[in-house]
Amino acid sequence: MLKTEDFKDDKKDAGDIGAGHQVTALYEVIPPGQTSKSGKVDPSKYQDRPKSKPKKNGEMLTVRLRYKHPTGKSSHEVLHPLKVTQLVEFSSAPEDVKFAASVAAFGMLLRNSMHKGSVNLKFISATAKSALGKDPNGFRREFLNIVARSEGLE
Repeated sequence: MLKTEDFKDDKKDAGDIGAGHQVTALYEVIPPGQTSKSGKVDPSKYQDRPKSKPKKNGEMLTVRLRYKHPTGKSSHEVLHPLKVTQLVEFSSAPEDVKFAASVAAFGMLLRNSMHKGSVNLKFISATAKSALGKDPNGFRREFLNIVARSEGLE
């Protein structure tokens, strides 16, 4: 796993995604007034604002990505601010979002994360089942099998 402070170090490799591939990324959101326990990171432009108040333009967070062209020697950073345009209930989220959330919740439950809230295997299983969608390789069904097999561990 890439250390936070190595995010901008082109000599370190981690999280590489090849051309034509796709990935789902889950991000830690650090609320204003709190600091990251993950290591040294760039100062946040949001930390000086009162809790729960978005910027006037609706901006809530900024995603930072780094990429390098296949023949390139150095990486380039892209900053993409995200705005709150419409809040929706989790039940209305796209299938891919719900499935990714169930996988993340499972990981937090297994680690007994202090951030897991009231999540349990029943919620994880129900959420994943409701978001099976197209599963041509059977990976989502396999995840459901893993969740079912772990029920005796709780």
